[in-house]
Amino acid sequence: MMEKRIEMINKRRKMNFHIFTLVASYLNNCPDLVTRETINEITNGNKQGEEKAFISFLANVFSENDEDVRVIEKEYLSKGIKRLSPEEYLNNPYFANIKIPIKQENNWNLGYQSYKPYEGFIYRDIITESDYTEIPQIGYFDKDFSYPTVFENGIEWMAIKPNEIETMKEPIKNARGRVLVYGLGIGYFAYMVSEKNEVDAITVVERDQNVIDLFNKYILPQFPNKAKITIVKSDAFEYAKNEMKKGSYNYIFTDLWHDVSDGVDLYVKMKKYEALCPNSHFDYWIEKSILSSIRWSIFDGIYTRVKEKSFTGTIEDIESYLTDDYLRNFVKFI
Repeated sequence: MMEKRIEMINKRRKMNFHIFTLVASYLNNCPDLVTRETINEITNGNKQGEEKAFISFLANVFSENDEDVRVIEKEYLSKGIKRLSPEEYLNNPYFANIKIPIKQENNWNLGYQSYKPYEGFIYRDIITESDYTEIPQIGYFDKDFSYPTVFENGIEWMAIKPNEIETMKEPIKNARGRVLVYGLGIGYFAYMVSEKNEVDAITVVERDQNVIDLFNKYILPQFPNKAKITIVKSDAFEYAKNEMKKGSYNYIFTDLWHDVSDGVDLYVKMKKYEALCPNSHFDYWIEKSILSSIRWSIFDGIYTRVKEKSFTGTIEDIESYLTDDYLRNFVKFI
């Protein structure tokens, strides 16, 4: 029973990895692979069939045979690809009310980037199903969509695009009372929570003085509730170690990483400081994706021990070790 079940989990783990590799290659190398012409050719201009056509086209690009097409389309892409409404994001309070100027300060630039029509991008955190299927969430618009961006030495450092808006919805909803934020960016999270009546004060910890200067000069003056916001120049982990418990914070949000590749170690490091504020609620940006990486690292070790006949637990133990709740607590002791 154990070996059969763990082989099923391992098979799903491999399939997840395969899909994420394909998606990463698509988004990094040819995100504009799907074009208006491609969609019109498949649908004959029928708008109702557009999303299905997008899914079907990518499934065939990703697959080596008909069986692959069916699995990839049914189990992954049909659950993860969505045509997004530009208006939904343009009507977002930050988009609607905060105007980002095109400015340069030393090696930092404020400006804009755009998604082309039908260009694919990750628009929210992964969805994990009960059988361990992990589904990347790919969005696209059917028209050009511009979004504000901060560049450092010509490289995107922070941007307010659908992924940031979607992945911060839950943390924004959870924020209340005295709020502590690690990472300033261009102030999206700070702005959104400052607009909440349930939020009394916001402390933002940011280590880069250039980022603070850009924010204070061009963005903060536009905030209606800027009096709620205090910026502290400090390393996040130094502040967590020495100052966090003094603040009596009700809610603490960490957003220090660009993606999972640099996020796992920082996430694990910050989790250890939760014990200093046992009455605070902690949230972390793209936590589900980070937990996925940790989950499969743990699973690989367990799988090896099962194959070597050295694992003494049950399949129920294994599955409990792979849950988000277990992983959130486990990483505090790594």
